[in-house]
Formats: sequence, C-alpha cells, structure tokens
Amino acid sequence: MPAEHRVITDVASQVWHDHFEWTGATLPLNGLPNWAVRQRRLHGGLSDGVDLVEIDNGALKLEVLPTRGMGVWRGSFQGLPIGWNSPVQQPVHPAFVNQTERGGLGWLAGFNELICRCGLSFMGPPGRDASFQEHPILGELTLHGKIANLPAHHVAVTVDPDHHGRIAVTGVVDECSMFGPCLRLTSTIETTAGSNRFMIIDEVTNLSAKPADFELLYHTNIGRPFLEPGSRFLAPVREVCPRDTCAADGIESYDQYAAPDAAYAEQAFYFRLVGDAQQRGVVAVRNAAGDAALSLRFPLTELPCFTLWKNTAAEADGYVTGLEPGTNFPNLRSFERTHGRLLTLAPGATRRMSFELAIHVGQTQVQELADEIKDLQRATTVALSRQPLREYSPAGR
Repeated sequence: MPAEHRVITDVASQVWHDHFEWTGATLPLNGLPNWAVRQRRLHGGLSDGVDLVEIDNGALKLEVLPTRGMGVWRGSFQGLPIGWNSPVQQPVHPAFVNQTERGGLGWLAGFNELICRCGLSFMGPPGRDASFQEHPILGELTLHGKIANLPAHHVAVTVDPDHHGRIAVTGVVDECSMFGPCLRLTSTIETTAGSNRFMIIDEVTNLSAKPADFELLYHTNIGRPFLEPGSRFLAPVREVCPRDTCAADGIESYDQYAAPDAAYAEQAFYFRLVGDAQQRGVVAVRNAAGDAALSLRFPLTELPCFTLWKNTAAEADGYVTGLEPGTNFPNLRSFERTHGRLLTLAPGATRRMSFELAIHVGQTQVQELADEIKDLQRATTVALSRQPLREYSPAGR
C-alpha cells in the first residue's frame, strides 16, 4: 500500500485547520489500529493561537508545536511521562516572547519544551558579534537564537503502511530578514507504530545569494521520572570540560544527579564523545533504580559537539537536565568562529542533522543500554579537565 500524505497547514495555498484528525480506524499500521495524528489550536492565556500536533503510535505519544519552530513540548511512553516541569507551564505563543528583554534573555519566557532548537543563525548566550561591522544591529545576539519562536508555514502528515507503519509530521520554518540571514528549516519528526522511539530529521537550507553562518543545538530537556536523586548520566566520553568555574566545582560528579536544591546554580559541561562503529554518539539518563532510561543517538559527523546541562534546582524552579547535541558548542558565535566550529552554508546549500530519542523500560533494557555504553568506553580513557579550557570555553585559560 503506498504512503498517504495530507497537508495540515500551507500558508501559500491558504490551507489551515483549527482541528485535524487522522486515525487507525481507516488505516491500521503494522496491524495496530490505535495510532492517530491530531491537530488542534490552543485558546486562552499565553497559549492563545498555538497549534499543537499530537502523534500517537499506539505506545508513544508526542505533542509537537509547529507554532514554536517544530519543537516537541512533551510526550509519554506507555503512560510514562517524557519532559520536565518548567516554571513556564503552558506553550507560549511567540507573540508573547520578547527576546531582547532582560538583557537578551527573553527566550526563557517561552522555555518549557522536551526538545527545542537553538539557532539557526546564532545560539548561545546573548552578546555582540563584532564581525558584523557593516550592519552593527545584526551583531546584537539574544539567547539561543530565533528558530524556537518562529511558526511553521507548511505542515504535513505522511503515513506509510509498508515502512514499518511509519508516521511522520513535517514542518517548514523560515528564519529570514532583509539585510540578514535567510535560512529554511525543514523538520520531520517520525516514528513507527508501537515503537518506543522517534527520530528528528532536519535540513537547513541557505535561501540567500550570500554565504550564511549557521548554528544548531537540540536542547533536549529531561525531568522526572528519569531524573531524580541518584540518577546517572551515561555516555562514552573522550573528553569532558567544564564550561566555567561554577561547573568546575562539579566536575568530579558530572555524571551524578542530586536531589532538588533551591540554592543550586546551573552547571554545563562540554564533551567530545566516543562513537560506535557507525560513528554515532549515544548518551542517556538512567534513573536511580536502573529500570527506566532515556537515550539519544546521533551521527557525530552531523552533530560533533555535545553539552550536558545540569539544573537540579527546586522542583518549582525547574528540576531538569539537558542533553544537547549540536553542530558546535553554545558559546558566543564569535568565539566559535575563532575556534573553527562555526559552520557556513554556501548560497543554496543544505545541511542535514538528525537524532533518535528512545525510552528504555525495565532492568533488562536499561542494563543492555548501560553495557553498550560501557563497551564503547572500554578502549578510551576519559580526558577530564578540572578547569575550563580555552579551546572550548571563553572562561578557559
């Protein structure tokens, strides 16, 4: 049976829906009739006008936000919640996010997703990129870029019964400006019927006639039940470096998580990972009992830099850890340019990035994941830096 394709939104063709539903009642996948894709528009408060697309493969549910750069708000697997409890409780429409406020930290007013992208033309802390002398205003950078606060202008659903029951939602988001960058994100979020995992496959295209700087980081945010006192971060590590002196204080226990603490100050660590035979990185957060874990896998050729963010603050203030594969590290763009990690897209060029998120339930599955990571680590000694290094961080020496 051939794949079927339906458009939910297309601004150019004036196609849009306040409500959309496509279920297994008419098209069972892998013999499973209980899959669905549903779209609805939220109303009220700061969520007013936000489109939400729910993908349900019969075991795994995801809530995707086309209005917020195709971010994934939250999910669940067989009733197990996936995401975190942000102080920002509901999806925030980009119209209510002023990214220039609080000295360029306004991005945080909408920050509550399981997965949100940082980029495309810049990401990292707010500051000034002095390279843009001819247009000084383009050198003023806010926290983590614009893409998470830009709505998709085209959204479509594809269902393929012959491809393991594939369910995919694709959105197209443009980050364009007169006298500035013009980048297009084409993002596909896909899963298969009954699966415990999903993939994000992104393509970024430079629509301009000029070369364009390009950065992308996937801010993947995990809370309970995977994060709790005694949880562990698992990864095959080649090198780890603290971002700053605050992180240096926690370097000896970078892979361990403590109980919520209202006085805790966030820590971030930069990694070079050991790849598997296909040069894919794998990282995970495992709960204290060792019977639940969440893992990410990603090609190191596409996403060579990895950041671990630890924010074990009070529950009310956002008890969370971030697994963050990226094209580079989340430093100021000028610093990443100096160290040769900033990418440039030629006119018309496209770059692909992808990763897979999976849920592992039960002692056996979690132990298999831990053993795989241990085997990858076996031949490599971890180079652990107890102070920031200038190669990786502006705080380094």
